[in-house]
Amino acid sequence: MKQNSQYVRIWRTAMQIPKGKVASYGQVADLAGLPGRARLVGKAMGYVPDDMIVPWYRVLRSNGQIAFPAGSEYAERQKGLLQEEGVAVFNNRVKLAEFQWQPDLAELLFNLDY
Repeated sequence: MKQNSQYVRIWRTAMQIPKGKVASYGQVADLAGLPGRARLVGKAMGYVPDDMIVPWYRVLRSNGQIAFPAGSEYAERQKGLLQEEGVAVFNNRVKLAEFQWQPDLAELLFNLDY
């Protein structure tokens, strides 16, 4: 699949989310310069190339909920990966007040190259 430039921006943004932090689909879209494109972020996460390491599991719904159905194989995998990084997951949800990534402007300008 040809790499969509919007996907690349989304992947690069998601790669900036530090260990132990999460971001919402909408937040990733906004930071990637694609406001209102939260669904596109979800779609892009499904097309990450095999040779690229993107921490897809750090991206959640705007209410902190894992997007996969509770108890599903993917939800359990995502929950496990988050817990390995110290992110508390209860009832398929993360408390954004505690774990949401809040990058400062300097961090974004230095790390995002688009």
